[in-house]
Amino acid sequence: GAGAATIALAGAAIFIGNVFSALINSVARNPSLAKQLFGYAILGFALTEAIALFAL
Repeated sequence: GAGAATIALAGAAIFIGNVFSALINSVARNPSLAKQLFGYAILGFALTEAIALFAL
């Protein structure tokens, strides 16, 4: 029950961290693409969060 939900949410937190880590790394490499990359990061965040909600 609660343990499985905690594991699922921990996995979602790790993936969200990876999404924004990749965003920071990409913007540092090419600042001119910041707006486009931010849109992709928000999409990745939303998809990861949706998977976490389904896991609950």
